[in-house]
Amino acid sequence: MSISPAKENILKKIREALSHPTAIPFPASEGNASVYKAPQQENEIEFAEQFSKLQGRFVYCINQQELAFQLSSLIQKQDWQKVYCVEPALQQQLSAAVADRLVETGLKDSDVAITGCEFLVARTGSIVLSAGQQSGRNTSVYAPIHICIAYTHQLVTDVKDALTLIKDKYQDKLPSLITFATGPSRTADIEKTLVVGVHGPREVYVFLVDA
Repeated sequence: MSISPAKENILKKIREALSHPTAIPFPASEGNASVYKAPQQENEIEFAEQFSKLQGRFVYCINQQELAFQLSSLIQKQDWQKVYCVEPALQQQLSAAVADRLVETGLKDSDVAITGCEFLVARTGSIVLSAGQQSGRNTSVYAPIHICIAYTHQLVTDVKDALTLIKDKYQDKLPSLITFATGPSRTADIEKTLVVGVHGPREVYVFLVDA
């Protein structure tokens, strides 16, 4: 198939441009440094403040025993009957606290879903989740209430830190989905009125365990 003179002229210019690349005029502007100021407080406090501003509910636990107590108290107070969790490690930790209400099936009928996370981002108050977790894609968004159990060693300062660590963790087998959940689901598409819980959980809890 013949190429028109106009198209050939364009391709010729592209080849010439590629053979003589132009140096970046302002290399300093391609900075690798963060555009955000480093937080002036510990990541635990920064995350708690940002997450709470987003209508998230934050609970700090000094150890596993306090986690079990706080979680059991919350479930009894809210009278949640079906607590969905499919992560074996979490099931083992929570069995004493919610053994009679813990279920592995029937996500659509559950009152609350419990998952772990990949990381927590302090600057934005975000929970980093991925399809590589045993809870998969649906658990954190399908139930009306999502409880995330995280540990202090999972806290990072910024989004780029979380992405770097996920890349290191999974190497060349990155999960098919990486989600940054920043507070409960919200939308203002309906007559510009903010509505919570339309496209996901209406309440999000983070239990942060010191570890």
